[in-house]
Amino acid sequence: MTQHVAVLMGGLAAEREVSLRSGEACAKALEAQGFRVSRLDVGRDVAQRLAELKPDVAFNALHGRYGEDGAIQGVLEILRIPYTHSGVLASALAMKKDRAKDVLEAAGVPVAEGVTLHRLEAAKAHAMAPPYVVKPLGEGSSFGVMIVRVDQAHPPQELCRADWAYGDLVLVERYAPGRELTCAVIGDKAYGVTEIRAADGGWYDYDAKYAPGGSVHILPANLKEFVYQNVQRLALVAHRALGCRGVSRTDFRYDDAPSAGDRLVVLEVNTQPGMTETSLAPEIAAHAGLSFGELVRWMVEDASCDR
Repeated sequence: MTQHVAVLMGGLAAEREVSLRSGEACAKALEAQGFRVSRLDVGRDVAQRLAELKPDVAFNALHGRYGEDGAIQGVLEILRIPYTHSGVLASALAMKKDRAKDVLEAAGVPVAEGVTLHRLEAAKAHAMAPPYVVKPLGEGSSFGVMIVRVDQAHPPQELCRADWAYGDLVLVERYAPGRELTCAVIGDKAYGVTEIRAADGGWYDYDAKYAPGGSVHILPANLKEFVYQNVQRLALVAHRALGCRGVSRTDFRYDDAPSAGDRLVVLEVNTQPGMTETSLAPEIAAHAGLSFGELVRWMVEDASCDR
């Protein structure tokens, strides 16, 4: 009997549009692999819809709040529907940037110095000497992220806006200079390392991530061999430390200035990386000889409860 896969997509987070693109790409690839696919745009009635659909597997193509933070994973555990990617605890932990940093640092993974504050406190005065970065604690895709430059006299006043949509707690983190790198872990193996450059020479923000031609991916990254291997090692350590499953992607900054000593800093671990054919994790898999169709098939075959 053909396996029935419900692709969970869209959702309620700021990253809804990104998720719809990931979900549609995965749904098409799964259909090409011979699966029966139901596309499910996730709303607050998701438990009822899943109970009616009765899929064999849920392919989680959600990003951001409710899809990446353990919430949908908990629903799937209660319904006992096997699902892809990480489980409840790893998803919740990786999404809370300050808690994730504590776990990563304890595992020997280099992270940037940081402090968690209420956004209104962070707007009153510099929490540390610039340059630094302000990040919402529980968002992805660079939503709400602001870089405070050396010459800025005041913290970002956007933090005081009445329509601020990214939660009241923010992480103020020491700015890590250098090149942007990422490495995917699939199963229990670290794959290739990609260098990412914003096409306009700026930082890797939402537009650089998702606009056509917004970024340039260099795979494999042009790095010293020991640096390349260290990125892979740290990505795997981070994946394991947080308890991730399936596919994850760890983002780094690499400072190759002579005075920096080849310093690597882990920025975050993504438990629900983008899943279009040109997204970073599928691109890394393809470079290793695993096609997009083969990758999504493996993810369905890897799906389980109690992750």
